Amino acid sequence: MSETRRGRASLRKEVAEEIKRYMLDNRMRPGDPLPTEAELCIALSASRSSVREAVKTLAALDIVEVRHGHGTYVGRLSLSALVESMTFRGMLSPDDDFQVYADLVDVRELFERGNAERIIGALSPQHLDTLDGLVAEMERQGAGGGDGFVSSDRAFHALLVEPLGNELVSQLTLAFWDVYSIVSPHLNLMTIEDEKVTVDVHRRIVEAARAGDPVAFVAAVADHYAPVRRRLAAARSRTGDITA
Repeated sequence: MSETRRGRASLRKEVAEEIKRYMLDNRMRPGDPLPTEAELCIALSASRSSVREAVKTLAALDIVEVRHGHGTYVGRLSLSALVESMTFRGMLSPDDDFQVYADLVDVRELFERGNAERIIGALSPQHLDTLDGLVAEMERQGAGGGDGFVSSDRAFHALLVEPLGNELVSQLTLAFWDVYSIVSPHLNLMTIEDEKVTVDVHRRIVEAARAGDPVAFVAAVADHYAPVRRRLAAARSRTGDITA
């Protein structure tokens, strides 16, 4: 990298930090409008090109949102950048994609088991009816029936944690499925027995939630992730044998 480019990168980072500091100093919230580009140039004593490049950097991280024709606003501050980096890491190396997947399995199980009582208390009768419908759809589709089984499974777990109102939990739950789409070709298809177990434990999760039984809920969640870990370990072993 040339000195000029290195200098530009450093300046862009510096101006991006100044914009973040401006947002903090002014106690801005997601959705609040930022000053115009010209006003930022004056406030930060920076050139128009530096401000423009800094805003692009912050927009990529969802720290700001550029609405063309309307202006720049404080972004949603989501985990989109984290999700993107995790999925890209999985694409770079077969070893990494298994590790990312394994880590997310641990995180998901910790969320669902550790928040069992909160989840049970937050799920409304309408939520429970929808979860029952998703289990029925999984059973109807079957694991070998295309994307329907996986889509219903994804929707089930997203809905399970949605009533908690925790954006971090919801985004990491969906990140699991983004990484799964990369790892799944290495895992082979579910066996018939795996499919039956998966449908059964999802049904048990809903039954436990309806009964207000956190012990049964935790047991069902644990039983759900055990076959996932076995399949993951077998896939890693196969990959290791091939690359050895």
